[in-house]
Amino acid sequence: MAKISNKAPKNADVVVTLFNKKEVKKLKLEKAQLTFLESEINVNRNTVLMPSLTEKHFFVAIEGTWNAEAKEGMRKTGVEIQAAVNKTNLESLHIVNQSTFEKAAWYLAEGAALSNYQFLKYFKEKANKKNTLSKIFVTDATITEAEWIELHNIVEATELARTLINEPVSFLTATQFSEEMNKAGKVAGFKTQILNKKQIEALKMGGLLGVNKGSIDPPTFTIMEYKPKNAKNKKPIVLVGKGVVFDTGGLSLKPTAGSMDEMKCDMAGGAAVVGAIYAIAANNLPVHVVALVPATDNRPGGNAVCPQDVLTISDGTTVEVLNTDAEGRLILADALVYAKKYKPELVIDLATLTGAAVRSIGTYASAVMATADQKVVNNLMDSGFEVWERLIQFPMWKEYGEEMKSDVADLKNLGGAFAGQISAAKFLEHFTDYPWIHIDIAGPAYQNKVDAYRTKGGVGVGVRLLYDFIKKNYAN
Repeated sequence: MAKISNKAPKNADVVVTLFNKKEVKKLKLEKAQLTFLESEINVNRNTVLMPSLTEKHFFVAIEGTWNAEAKEGMRKTGVEIQAAVNKTNLESLHIVNQSTFEKAAWYLAEGAALSNYQFLKYFKEKANKKNTLSKIFVTDATITEAEWIELHNIVEATELARTLINEPVSFLTATQFSEEMNKAGKVAGFKTQILNKKQIEALKMGGLLGVNKGSIDPPTFTIMEYKPKNAKNKKPIVLVGKGVVFDTGGLSLKPTAGSMDEMKCDMAGGAAVVGAIYAIAANNLPVHVVALVPATDNRPGGNAVCPQDVLTISDGTTVEVLNTDAEGRLILADALVYAKKYKPELVIDLATLTGAAVRSIGTYASAVMATADQKVVNNLMDSGFEVWERLIQFPMWKEYGEEMKSDVADLKNLGGAFAGQISAAKFLEHFTDYPWIHIDIAGPAYQNKVDAYRTKGGVGVGVRLLYDFIKKNYAN
């Protein structure tokens, strides 16, 4: 990744100056340069390359209300600058904020750094494909050195999540996924405990074990915990992430084209909580956080679960499996039951859970459903706008829960034909007795084309969202 620092050299390959559009005359430029810049701005070019200066020098004009949408625009400007740096095979970028817009350089640096991410592990000639941008320097009086370190760690955590999602199941089995979490803990400073199949059996996690029955690879259940001595919350925040490392649909087999092709991303919820706790620990936030990731692949082999089989979740709830492709909720059920042992202040789970969420709101936001206090949900949604990982809330009416009742067991794993994202949430709610928020990230978790700083493949959605929310509401 490109290293972010406030220790700028005298000469960088590319310089970007941010300024107030109405105060262009205050810039220390020669008359001809100022005339050129003003003429470009007058034709609505807010990002201008000054060709006559010795180094590549971009000027970015900022105006209007400094809100979440404007900050997102600054991130996207960072993408443009990053592309220009790499196109000319340059290595360093220096961003200078001369505007009155607070932390403007932060957002441009964030966009540039995130868009610079690449997953090149499996290319033979990876050195020839690697971006040349490696250093981002920033001068911004509104940002401390500690905040630049913070941003670097957030970007690193997001890129960790992206890489985990982009890894194929030929490498990232459930066992390897747990090992990657363990490695991340050693780097960032959180503890990791990995439960193996025998331990999972001892806990009677019938949902996780049931989904795993068709695989030759064993399941894992990974517990990550960050508990600093100065933690401000007496009860932990628990994050739960779906960790299906590949989803074929099981015996309810998915069609390959357009349905199974991207299913290595079905552990994106797990990747998000790994990235979130990584960022929290690396930045030493004074908050006690636990992250739980049940992991397995979902295959139709061996003694795979059949439609109409009945599984028993670790709290004794029986579940009739009507569709083996509705497997994520089964492994999450065991994790949500396990979360009860912490007597948590709040539990948030993230999962690529339903196609219904995508059909409802597309790829521009995640679906959220909750039993937590509405103020808490609103705070999370505010963070969604701040980092531009937006959330749309759906109701949790009891009628949707009625759809999950079975004729032969306590519950079934499939609801009605409509609003599947809500009936799935009602299924999960059964296993909670604490304030809880469910985020269905099926839409934005994985992109089949570049979308600004959201690179093709794994996006890492959820990392920045959770970090911002937890920092603002529990660490401060």
